[in-house]
Formats: sequence, structure tokens, C-alpha cells
Amino acid sequence: MTWRDVLARAESAWPDLAWTDVLPAVFAGLLTILLLRVGLGLLVRRLRALSSRTRTTVDDHLVAVLERTNALLIWIIGLLVGLKLLPLDDRWQDRVGQLWFAVVALQLGLWAQEAVGRLLAGYQQRHGGGAALSASATLLGWGLRGAVWVVVLLAVLSNLGVNITAFVASLGIGGIAIALAVQNILSDLFASLAIAVDKPFEVGDSITVGDVTGTVERVGLKTTRIRSLGGEQIVMSNAELLKRTVANFKRLQTRRVLFTFGITYDASADDVAAVPPLVKELIEADPLLELARAHFKGFGESALNFEVVYRVKDPSYDVYMDRQQALNLALMRALQARGLRFAFVSNTLNVVGLPGAAPAPRSGATPDAPDMVPAAAG
Repeated sequence: MTWRDVLARAESAWPDLAWTDVLPAVFAGLLTILLLRVGLGLLVRRLRALSSRTRTTVDDHLVAVLERTNALLIWIIGLLVGLKLLPLDDRWQDRVGQLWFAVVALQLGLWAQEAVGRLLAGYQQRHGGGAALSASATLLGWGLRGAVWVVVLLAVLSNLGVNITAFVASLGIGGIAIALAVQNILSDLFASLAIAVDKPFEVGDSITVGDVTGTVERVGLKTTRIRSLGGEQIVMSNAELLKRTVANFKRLQTRRVLFTFGITYDASADDVAAVPPLVKELIEADPLLELARAHFKGFGESALNFEVVYRVKDPSYDVYMDRQQALNLALMRALQARGLRFAFVSNTLNVVGLPGAAPAPRSGATPDAPDMVPAAAG
């Protein structure tokens, strides 16, 4: 097509255009551009002044979205206003209307893109950031922005008269196929986002998941890496990790400890009654320990059994072990001072039929070795 063909088509579309037709159109277009720029600038300044006096972030986001207005689109709107005032034929009027729709849809897409970015950035800032949350927010932002522009594109194509039914159907089928192909990756990705937002654990926390105990080293988009107590690195899928119960020991405020011990049956009732107060005295003497209960639990096969529950005010496992050891030693000394002995199970062999053999004693307790079984709960 030559330039003569272009001029011929323009003359056929705009026959007998006079300056009296063009000048008002040009003036209206320029006036529209001026009003839009001045009005938009005034609105942004008012909203910015208002946002400085309020605590909400909604007006800040609104200012950022309005500032995303494209200057070129404002000029195109002015041009379309001028063309609308010209005496064009129906075909060109329809095209101007289609251009109006495309410009408005494009500007709405730009505003929506800015709004998505601002909302995700604000959400990430409120929840402390982090590598996993940042990466998840980036991927989520890409997905939302992609969805916005797909909607804008389909709306413009539909307005231009394109049949988008088959296109939408193909997108749906393709989306289902892609989702089925990457469902494991997507499940791990959303699990990573859930970990970053809900924070059941963070990097550096000591956790137990199933039969794995260790320190969290890294939370990635697909896997979480845990340094186990044995020194090896355990790599777990984020989705599988969230399906299990997670015990986070770093968030312990106190540690509950239950332990039992037994003394021999030759102790009197008064001696047995004196043991719980004795244990209480030993625990209360330690500023890091807090007694919950101490009781004579019952009669065992070879011992009088006691059960003690106390709390360690420091959640550190090393502190717990140090205090339990000190309590064990203090309890041994206190019971020895009272003449009480720890019991342990012994077996006696009875030999029948030997001449002159005295009846053998039945199985019972001997007082020579302790039987203390401390166990930490929590």
C-alpha cells in the first residue's frame, strides 16, 4: 500500500472536512488532556496530604495506584475525544469506540497491576519478610498480574469482535494439563507460602517432625532442610512436612519433667509420708525449678513407688539435664541420711529337694542399687 492509497482512504472516510470541523475537535482534545492531567495531579496531592494525617494504608495504596496512570494513554484519550467530534462515517465511529474500550481496559490493567504489587509488598512487610515469603510472594504476584492481563486481553479481543470462546476453552484445557503436570510442585509452593505466613517454625528453631529431630537450616520453595542431631542434613518436602505434627522446642517457655523412684519395703509408714515433703523441699531450694506435685504413687512388686512432677523455668535441654542431675544427687543424699534405700528388682532361685535346705525366701527387694527413671515430658 502506497501513501496515495492511505490518502485516498482518509479522503473516503473523512469527506469534505473543513477547518470549522477540525479546530473544535483539536481544541476539545487538548482541553481533555489538560483537564485530565490537572485534575489527576490535584487529586493525587489531596490524597497524599490526607494519607499523611491518617494511620491506614488504604489511601497510600490509592495514591500509588493513581500515580500509575500512563501519560501516553491520556494523550490517546484526548485524541479519541477529538476524533469523536469529527463527522466520521459509521465504520470509523465503531473503530473509535473500540479504541476507547482498549485504552480504558489497558489503564485499568495498569492500575490493577500496581494494586497487586502494593498489596503483596504490604503483606510481606507486615509478616516480617523472609526468603520463603519473598519468593512465594514474587511467584504469586506473577500469577495475579498474569491473570489481570489475560482478562484485559480477552476483554479487548471480545470488544473487537473476536470469538474468544474457543480460546478460553483451550486456555482452560491447557491450564488443567499444566496443573496436573506440576501439582506436586504447586502443593510444595503453597506449603512454603503457608510456612512463611503461619510460621510454625523458623530458621534456627529446634523441631521434631515424625522421627526426625534437628535444627531448621533453610525453608525453600519446595523443600525444608533440617540438620539432625546426628549431623546429617534431612531434606523434607514442604507439603509432606505440613501433613505431620511439628514439635517446636525453641518456643518452650518451661519444661515439664516427670520422674519416678522407689524405696524398699522395710521403710515405715512415717518414713514414706516424709518423702514427698522432702522432695518438695529439695525442688523449692532450686530457683530454676517449680514443683507441680510429689506423691507416694503406689505399691510395686518390689518397691514403694513415688512420682514427682516439676517444671524447669528455663526451656534449655542442657539446663534441664543439669538441674535433674543435681536433684537426683540431692535426693540420694537426703534419703541416705534418713536411712532409706532405693529398691531394685531381684530374682531368687529356689532349689527344691536338697537335704537340710532351709526354705528359700521369695522374690523381693534388695537395698543396694537405685532405680530412678527420670523422663522429660514436653
